[in-house]
Amino acid sequence: MGRPSSSRVDHWVSPGATLMWPWTHLGFGYLLVSLLWRLRARRVDGAVAVAAALGTQFPDLVDKPLAWAFGVLPAGRSLAHSVVTAAVVSAVVLYVAGRRDRADPALAFVVGYGSHLAGDALPKLPAGEFDSLTFLLWPLLPLPDYDGADPVVANFAEVAAEPVASLLTSPDRLALLVLVVALWGADGFPGVAGLGRYLTRVKSGKIE
Repeated sequence: MGRPSSSRVDHWVSPGATLMWPWTHLGFGYLLVSLLWRLRARRVDGAVAVAAALGTQFPDLVDKPLAWAFGVLPAGRSLAHSVVTAAVVSAVVLYVAGRRDRADPALAFVVGYGSHLAGDALPKLPAGEFDSLTFLLWPLLPLPDYDGADPVVANFAEVAAEPVASLLTSPDRLALLVLVVALWGADGFPGVAGLGRYLTRVKSGKIE
């Protein structure tokens, strides 16, 4: 099993590793959801967009705080990054949402969740970094060995500082951003209106 990393960024030790960041996960996931909804001749509404966004971040929202801050998990890619967990969570979400007639947001969450795992795995395939993908079957397989020893605050500082640097040095990420924003605009910027209404209610004191 990989080394515990309760206070480290989980960087695979191979020099060919490609990191996915929250915004690239978000963009990739929304791209898949938007295209899928077009194939289904459906419109991406605010609930679908929010559910997709949550799904794209869900594995990191679970694993990284529990690993980096609390040391409960052995690495920031472990429990929620496993397809075993993903299958169970997705099945529960789809079942509960189906009983409440919320199938579309549930499906968007599942697609977003799956896109996160795919986004972490696909960049490693061209370099043949198959040993770095064992997190997908944790705990059935041991975790990869991760590199890095920054404090938790430094981990989040690195994440916060990355957007500009990644866009300036990665034309593919910039192209993804342009494509996703274009699709989001074509979909009518779903989710913006709901956020605006929420902020208005907060400002008016109706939500504390």
